[in-house]
Amino acid sequence: MSVGDRTEKIMKLSKIKEILDAEVLTGADMLETDVDSAFGSDLMSDVLAFVNDRVLLLTGLVNPQVVRTAEMMDISAIVFVRGKQPDENVIALAEAKGIAILTTAHTMYVACGRLYNEGLTGDEKEV
Repeated sequence: MSVGDRTEKIMKLSKIKEILDAEVLTGADMLETDVDSAFGSDLMSDVLAFVNDRVLLLTGLVNPQVVRTAEMMDISAIVFVRGKQPDENVIALAEAKGIAILTTAHTMYVACGRLYNEGLTGDEKEV
């Protein structure tokens, strides 16, 4: 399936780390996990409404609700954008739930654009 002239491709978390110049805060053992698409949002209600399986969540929110939302939606990795650093409680919760956490200095717009340019498409459901 293609989006415009792009072919969708599955991407390893290790490649995402490289593309985003990201630091791994938890889940270093999960870098070979496959990601099918990405979804960027600071509204967890949108994540609950629109996310499918094997999605990478990009967000600027660094609170426990992000990890709990990821757990509910079977999201295995979260990238915090704009250099946001979660506190130790968020990191501990992610570790307990088996969710990888990365952080990048890029804005959400730039991070999503970089991933899209490398072939990782967005996650879309019909409204």
